[in-house]
Amino acid sequence: MNPIRVGVNGYGVIGKRVADAILLQPDMRLIGVADIATDWRIKSAANRLPVFASTAEVRQGMHDAGVTVRGSLDELLTQCDVIVDTTPKHVAAGNLERYRGAGVKAVLQGGESHATTGHSFVAQANYATALGRDSTRVVSCNTTSIVRVLGALDTAGLLQRARGVLIRRATDPWESHLGGIMNTMVPEPTIPSHQGPDAQTVLPGLDVVTIAAKGAHTQTHTHFWTLQLSREAARDEVLDALRAAPRIAFIRMSDGLIALNSTIELMRDLGRPRGDMWEVAIWEDLVTVTGNEAYLAYQVYNEAIVVPETIDAIRALSGTVTDAETSIRLTDKSLGMRQDFLTRPEDSDHDR
Repeated sequence: MNPIRVGVNGYGVIGKRVADAILLQPDMRLIGVADIATDWRIKSAANRLPVFASTAEVRQGMHDAGVTVRGSLDELLTQCDVIVDTTPKHVAAGNLERYRGAGVKAVLQGGESHATTGHSFVAQANYATALGRDSTRVVSCNTTSIVRVLGALDTAGLLQRARGVLIRRATDPWESHLGGIMNTMVPEPTIPSHQGPDAQTVLPGLDVVTIAAKGAHTQTHTHFWTLQLSREAARDEVLDALRAAPRIAFIRMSDGLIALNSTIELMRDLGRPRGDMWEVAIWEDLVTVTGNEAYLAYQVYNEAIVVPETIDAIRALSGTVTDAETSIRLTDKSLGMRQDFLTRPEDSDHDR
């Protein structure tokens, strides 16, 4: 079978991670990355990847900056089966007709609305409904985590409704010098915050309400959930349901992983590229179950969590892998994803 030919438009926080993940897939070929930058970001890409200019205006600027340009975005599209658009919010929506006109399938990101593609994607929840479509939207980092965790409990028949509080990071670390907040916390102006309704675009029957605030930090989001279960359950039942789902890993305060920064340091110590964590990291020793109520907290690495979902979305649109389990297994093995960060993979039945 010929590999899926993939291009990435937008070489930013998500785009560069998606590009590297594509390079690891045995059934994909990265044709190139397109961008409008002319600074260190695209120069670092040009040292190892084919670079294309997203606009005609920027092509000369890239050339003047010493970047070797392989062609225009339109030329990139002629060589691709699928384009992953990781451009800033609302830019991708304007690009979609261009992709359709070129006959190229498109994976958009969570900054766009559900209505843009008419389909929102999380691999474990609705892979089959994306098969053969011309486009889909991988939902945002927080929404991805909600679908993974609450979806796992829902699949196990344990979840009745969920109420969550999200403490969001202020900005991406690389641009913290440009903005963000200091010494304060900013509540989102509406309840529910947008993440709950967004999760319902993937799991329409999910009874979920989210409340969010932006905190004065730049590394990862944190979620706190109060869950009404469908019946009285033991703590082990809830943990088993979470362990049965892909892309959920456990961390423990008893191991000293007591704060966001300690988990980030662990990812670096594990040799993860860029210190990335693709899994949702649930504090196992905080999972509490009392009768038909459960409480848990977890960490979301916003720069990386949607990368495996994007890889699976490429396969789903292409139709080369028709079941979610096979695609998830391929993606997770290529990235080296774990279910327990402190257990050697060869010693654990849970690690994938």
